[in-house]
Amino acid sequence: MKRRAFLLTAGAAAAWTTLSARPVLAQTRKPKVLYFTRGAFEHDPVKRQGRQLALSERLFTEWGQKAGFDVECSKDGRLFDRDLGKYDLFAFYTCNNLHEPDGHGNPPMSGDGLKRLLDAVAAGKGFVGFHSAADTFHSGRADQVQKEPHPYVAMMGGEFISHGHQQEVTLPVTSASFPGVAAMGKAPRFLDEWYSLKNFAANLHVILLQETQGMTDWCYQRPPYPATWARTHGKGRVFYSSFGHRDDIWTNPLVNALFLGGIAWALGRVDVDIAPNLAQAAPQADRLPKFPPPAKPKA
Repeated sequence: MKRRAFLLTAGAAAAWTTLSARPVLAQTRKPKVLYFTRGAFEHDPVKRQGRQLALSERLFTEWGQKAGFDVECSKDGRLFDRDLGKYDLFAFYTCNNLHEPDGHGNPPMSGDGLKRLLDAVAAGKGFVGFHSAADTFHSGRADQVQKEPHPYVAMMGGEFISHGHQQEVTLPVTSASFPGVAAMGKAPRFLDEWYSLKNFAANLHVILLQETQGMTDWCYQRPPYPATWARTHGKGRVFYSSFGHRDDIWTNPLVNALFLGGIAWALGRVDVDIAPNLAQAAPQADRLPKFPPPAKPKA
């Protein structure tokens, strides 16, 4: 077996082992994950065909079957006004304001429902965000860093600004000991749609860095900034990765290992040092790109 193929296989296998290593709860029941994918803009990995689950929903369900947790997939915002106590982890691949109509007929999340989610995470539930989970609620002007970001952004630890065209880039590893990361090596390269982000929480533990040197498009003309991180929000564990726009990213074993490691950590199945390292890993992360002037109206 070639070395790269071996590393890919080993990375995914290590993630399965981590998730199955020990029970997350004192109870005998399996942990339950709510995978929530509502959004006005639906990326391909969360776009359903009729009643068939989307690609990422099917994969998430398979991960749960193999690793010992139950998954509920939904686009119904009313769930957050109901019993959240039955969930141990909330996983979001959302997009756009969840309080507004999404154009697909999926009920919105109420303001109280959002508060109940944030309170649940602060009280100890886990949260995992994929890709456009950072493009869900916003704090204010896109060209500024807010001292008091939107409560959802404050929980997540970062916020979407913009993105350019898909391109292959380097993502230096800044936390090799985080579960699921070891097989990536020191500076893996991936092709995806990359988010330019801001409003980073001070207690971020940066796992992967967005190396911007050589990237095109105005929104990447800035110093390196966090692309994947872990942090605590109150008693809860929060993991976010900007990966996830493309289907082949969701089926990439290295990315699978990273996602599974983040899930394992957020569920409390594995402990790892997540000391804040933002100042060391990305000291100029808050230096935002120069925004382009608004387009002139056509005559």
